[in-house]
Amino acid sequence: MNTQSTLEQLRQLKLFGMAGSYQAVLEQPLHQQPEPHLLLGMLTEAELQHRQMARTELYLRLSKLRYQALPEQVNCSPERGLLKEQLIQLCDGLFIHKGDNVLITGATGCGKSFLACALGRKACMLGFRTVYYSMNRFLEALGAARLDGSYLKWLNMIAKTPLLILDDFGLKPLDPDSRLTLLQIMEDRYRNGATIITSQLPVNKWYDYINEPTLADAILDRLTAHAHKIELKGESLRKIK
Repeated sequence: MNTQSTLEQLRQLKLFGMAGSYQAVLEQPLHQQPEPHLLLGMLTEAELQHRQMARTELYLRLSKLRYQALPEQVNCSPERGLLKEQLIQLCDGLFIHKGDNVLITGATGCGKSFLACALGRKACMLGFRTVYYSMNRFLEALGAARLDGSYLKWLNMIAKTPLLILDDFGLKPLDPDSRLTLLQIMEDRYRNGATIITSQLPVNKWYDYINEPTLADAILDRLTAHAHKIELKGESLRKIK
């Protein structure tokens, strides 16, 4: 049997995880190499792990998360308004499966965006496509999509994304088109996708921020009906650093 030929064929088939594992086996002495059934299991597991890692890297790259944050880097304490049990619960990805939302509020610098990005990174690692927008970038993307004729395609992309993160909600006023688009997005995603929103404004101030009673009712009804609410407290982490 020509093992080098087999190795090359695995690479040609783009089974890179299998190829790497098989090459490692070939470098072992013959008496230490696993039996056929064990070898097949090892190669299959190596390929699965390789594909999962490649998928995670792709999702992280496409997500454009603001921070390279990890859940274990998030500071949890009763004083901050975030318990470790809450974070662990959100990190299992069940809220994405259920289409629940996560609403994170608090003063500037308290770690809202960092927490959102940590949850976004964990979602990518669990195999959920994630898209991150600051509200400024979101409104810019909306305007660009309307101008170049890709508005419906952009809306469909957002609708099909399992996790959407909107950061710094409430910093920039919404015009009528933005309100209608936000309602359309929340309608498309209701129970079909999860949305994380961070804001300096408490949730009870979002109605006034949207500033259009009928649309505000509809948007907030879809956002808050099935939502985990986290109000972060404490001094600005930027000042502490």
